[in-house]
Amino acid sequence: MKTWKWLAGASGLAMSIALAGPVVADVSIDDVVNDAATTTDVVTVGLGPQGQRYSPLDKINKDNVGELVPTWAMSLGGEKMRGQETAPLVKDGVMYVTGSYSRIWAIDIKTGRELWEYDHRLPEGILPCCDVVNRGAALINDKVIFGTLDAKLVALDAKTGKVVWTKELGDFKAGFSYTAAPLIVPSQAHGPLVVTGVSGGEFGIVGRVDARKVDNGDLVWSRPTIEGHVGTLNGKPSTMTGKAGESWPGDLWKTGGGATWLGGTYDPETKLIFIGSGNPAPWNSHMRPGDNKWSCSRLAIDPETGEIKWGYQTTPNDGWDYDGVNEVVSFDLDGKKAAATADRNGFFYVLDRTNGEFISATPFVEKITWAKEIGKDGRPVFVAENRPGNPKGSADGKQGKSVFAVPSFLGGKNHMPMAYSPATKLFYVPSNEWGMDLHNEPVTYKKGAAYLGAGFTIKPVFEDHIGALKAIDPATGKIVWSYKNKAPLWGGVLTTGSGLVFFGTPEGDFKALDATNGKELWSFNTGSGIVGAPVTWEQDGEQFLSVVSGWGGAVPLWGGEVAKTVANLNQGGMVWTFKLPKKLAAN
Repeated sequence: MKTWKWLAGASGLAMSIALAGPVVADVSIDDVVNDAATTTDVVTVGLGPQGQRYSPLDKINKDNVGELVPTWAMSLGGEKMRGQETAPLVKDGVMYVTGSYSRIWAIDIKTGRELWEYDHRLPEGILPCCDVVNRGAALINDKVIFGTLDAKLVALDAKTGKVVWTKELGDFKAGFSYTAAPLIVPSQAHGPLVVTGVSGGEFGIVGRVDARKVDNGDLVWSRPTIEGHVGTLNGKPSTMTGKAGESWPGDLWKTGGGATWLGGTYDPETKLIFIGSGNPAPWNSHMRPGDNKWSCSRLAIDPETGEIKWGYQTTPNDGWDYDGVNEVVSFDLDGKKAAATADRNGFFYVLDRTNGEFISATPFVEKITWAKEIGKDGRPVFVAENRPGNPKGSADGKQGKSVFAVPSFLGGKNHMPMAYSPATKLFYVPSNEWGMDLHNEPVTYKKGAAYLGAGFTIKPVFEDHIGALKAIDPATGKIVWSYKNKAPLWGGVLTTGSGLVFFGTPEGDFKALDATNGKELWSFNTGSGIVGAPVTWEQDGEQFLSVVSGWGGAVPLWGGEVAKTVANLNQGGMVWTFKLPKKLAAN
């Protein structure tokens, strides 16, 4: 841990400077649960545990947003650039920002000066799937908690950055890693819990959801996502997930994937954790006939026990890597407790969040090939000829028939969080129009090795754009407006009570749109691609807006032909903070 990098060797002086900074109060569980209603802080990455990413602030509005200017910018520094997919947190004048290579900073939001930095020491041989990213931290009591690429969960003292406790989430040599922001939830039996998933589905690890005590990191319960595996509660075996052998053949469930790599949301009304599970392993679906529960699913989990209250599978027997991890956002629909999720598979789903019952599903990207529609029963109507062919049926037994599938495996929407406005009653979904040439291959499991059984090349669907920010009416599934972008969209969205939508592009532009019609009202180039998520808060009567800039993530690594369109974009690592300029006093 370093406190003021240029004073790293003078610990006494560094501490005195840190103590002279902002005075930070503890974050209570009530602060976390009520984050959506407060405007002077941001203590959850979703601007509320429900994940709506909506702020009622309206000081920055359609009339004055064109006057936004940077008030400070801070470099994340060093040679550790790559993708910056984080969302800042703000409490009592201090911002907490995670960065690539498992780093985290505390920043004085009045000056943009670093208060402390924690740089996790990563071992050789880590196996992150999709860049060395981190998507944010969690605040609770006097701690800031975040995950690392070697599958550790680290709790730091929020005031000093010193390590309080560290827990291992999995064996990084087997493919486990962690990139999501932890989720803080209340429980009656255990007090506040920090809830995490795991990454590593491409290596055949089995996904799970863990809940730990925030004071010491002790495990309270663990819930595997693949049927046949048994959970734990208070250190003892609890119940099996699903029914052994029901939808998995043979022993493939033992290395079944279903990683929970994006984290979850929490609904205080139903008192349920909502979390998604990733692709089944291997990608070659011919090896695992059946629905392969609960991969590619949304799960509702009781925070008291870790029991699954309901599950909804978006892509049974997935053969395209359509992870079901995307965030589940709670909202009210015509008096009904609903939840929405925009899936990698290209469909926008609305569910009853009390029981998981299917309400509707509509496409939010164009030219979907793998399914004709989502039926009234909530199951996809597959297009049989668009499943890549079985390599066992090929002449040489090494490569099955190739298909062109839309969306690509990077999804109609990926990690980048959407936003929902209770004012407009619209969701704002960062989406991408792309497909892939995909074929299957034979594969066997080997610890720590890629477990795919597939080959792929991503290609754009349209010549003029790949990315499209879309406003969707969840009552009808209608796309109200669409804002097209040449490069893929890979960053999150924020919407406000003044009818604005904020997001960034790989080209580095931080933009504000009119939430009702998608008209561009303001843009600022940050110098590097934006793949993080913006936040806003109020301090001393002024509204501030922050976003982290720094190009990277899965697109340049896995994007195939699409990656060529962004090959010349600059990497970076910068926290940008904006506000309206104060008017000069009249002479």
